[in-house]
Amino acid sequence: MSQINEITNNSTTVRSVEEFSALAHIFIALIAGVLLMALWYHIRKKFNQRLKEEEQPQRIDKGLLFLGAAVLVWALLGGWSRYHLENEALEHGVRSLLSTTNNVFLLMALYYLNEAPLFIQRNKRNVKLIVAGLVILSLSSILLFTVYGDKAFNGIRISFLPDFMLSAFLSVLLAVSFFKTFLQRGLRIIAVLSMATVGVMLYSQLPEVFESFQDNFANNLLRIIAKTSLISIFLVLATNWVIQLASTPRPSEMEVYFTDWSLITLTVPSKNIHKKQIDFGSKTTQFKNLLRFSIRRKFGEGDEQYIEIGHGKEIDNQSYLSRIVNNINEIAQLSEDEKLERKDLFTFVGQGKYRLRILPSHINMESTLLEEFVKDKENDLYRSFSNE
Repeated sequence: MSQINEITNNSTTVRSVEEFSALAHIFIALIAGVLLMALWYHIRKKFNQRLKEEEQPQRIDKGLLFLGAAVLVWALLGGWSRYHLENEALEHGVRSLLSTTNNVFLLMALYYLNEAPLFIQRNKRNVKLIVAGLVILSLSSILLFTVYGDKAFNGIRISFLPDFMLSAFLSVLLAVSFFKTFLQRGLRIIAVLSMATVGVMLYSQLPEVFESFQDNFANNLLRIIAKTSLISIFLVLATNWVIQLASTPRPSEMEVYFTDWSLITLTVPSKNIHKKQIDFGSKTTQFKNLLRFSIRRKFGEGDEQYIEIGHGKEIDNQSYLSRIVNNINEIAQLSEDEKLERKDLFTFVGQGKYRLRILPSHINMESTLLEEFVKDKENDLYRSFSNE
């Protein structure tokens, strides 16, 4: 009799833990999702005019919106986990589709992140291919469950393996993207914490696939802590976006004047730079690249204003953009508050293309300097500029 009571008590405890975990999961994700979307709406409303000044639809950042949508899908997943249908295949199918939807929203959020891996960073074609792959893996998970149910082979539930592979893939992308983002913005501790949090969240999903991992109270608690921490990182990212928008110089306030070879005069009032003369000296490569961007921006129209960067392109590597900015900061001996960042001078528009942010009317250059530069170029586009 005592053994029966012990089994009953254990069963009740397990159900209580599952109930608590599901409810906590639902309410935390629901509140966080609504909060992230509200923040996105408020930021967009507050900085709407500044975002429009960029003259690029892609500049209207929706990354935070997609993060909020992904968190709301977590709430739906938590709610669905409370129901146990007689048709287990249907239950697993809906869960798999919700998981895929969550991964797609996270992928779309990374699409807007400048520090995301290059193969998804504002690359519509690659994102579409990855989404197609996510859907195929999700359908394969449903098919495997229809055939094998939740049976394990050598301790592995193969029906849950495709979903875990999706989570692992997105976890790597999230960890790398967040680490690079926060590291780039000087938040080293948060960069490390973001990677650790994503790793813990992935670890908490192991019991779904591997029988050797016990899905007990500790694991459920670990899952809640990991997702709560990740949501907190999303909020830090939103706060940092606001700071970035507020500190980024407006295109309409910046001016550049190319007075002679390797010599420019730069004005960025928000950085306390007023008609600062900068002599690139022997750093002619960086001067030429800046002049190239300026000519494109001033005389080009539409896609002609952009320069594609990559192997075999007009400029080989993105590091050249950073070198231009670093050289300006070094030569002008700017203080920490005055130092320019790459995003201050260049706008990334996707597909490896960049454009100078300064308005065409605020870019000026000596005619003799322009003629000298164009003579060295074989590109018909530059020759057409010189004839205008």
